[in-house]
Amino acid sequence: MAAGKQSLDKVSLVGGGLAAMGLAHFVAPQAFAPITQPVFPDDTTTWTYRNGACETAIGAALVSKRTRRLGLVGLAGYVGFLGYRAALAKK
Repeated sequence: MAAGKQSLDKVSLVGGGLAAMGLAHFVAPQAFAPITQPVFPDDTTTWTYRNGACETAIGAALVSKRTRRLGLVGLAGYVGFLGYRAALAKK
């Protein structure tokens, strides 16, 4: 059982880190422009804020055991969406 608690704590740490990274999109959006622009060439700044909001919400959901499952579903959807956009950008 102790191993299970450790893994949950790791998920909480990852969630906290993701939420912090999401908030960083609002504090220093220019830092994310080089990453965001190739995948979201139109209205990059707005997409930077949208991505920051998604990462903040998903990260916060991962921190709490009660919302972790929803956070994992959100994370899977978000990663899938980013992958789709990256694939479109390569065409």
